[in-house]
Order: sequence, then structure tokens, then C-alpha cells
Amino acid sequence: MPHQERTFVIVNTLGLHARAAAQLVQTSNRYKSEIHVEKDGMQVNGKSIMGVLTLAAAKGSQITVTCDGDDADQAMTALAKVIENGFGET
Repeated sequence: MPHQERTFVIVNTLGLHARAAAQLVQTSNRYKSEIHVEKDGMQVNGKSIMGVLTLAAAKGSQITVTCDGDDADQAMTALAKVIENGFGET
């Protein structure tokens, strides 16, 4: 089963707040792969809005995203674009 893992720095000013978390979760839910997001040793389901919000990832935080499944490569590419673009914020 394909596996992707990548660490990102949250660049948008407000961090991983409700709208940004929703965008990450919506992107994750477009793929069949299992997606997890980790911050400071706490790992959550990347398809769960409540899970992602519990990470409380502020600007400058590092998160690690893992994707496992047949479409892991595509999922990671899409998630990287969303995260690296600051969720469309500045």
C-alpha cells in the first residue's frame, strides 16, 4: 500500500482555525486513503474536523501529514498545495 509522509509549517496568520481546518478535512475526504495529521506527538484523523481542531496548530507550528492507500500520492499532492498556500489566507 502506498505511503506518503511529509512535514509542513503552518504559514497563515490565524493558524489551523475552523475555516482552514475545514478546508484540510474537505480535501482529505476527497481521497480513499487513510490520512492522519500529527502535531507535538498528538495524531488525529485528517478527515475529522474535531480532530484537526484539537491540534490547535498556530502560525509557525509544524504538522506531519501521513497518507496511506492507493491514492496516497494524489492526496499528499492536494494537501500540500492547500497547506503551503496558507489555506488561501495570508
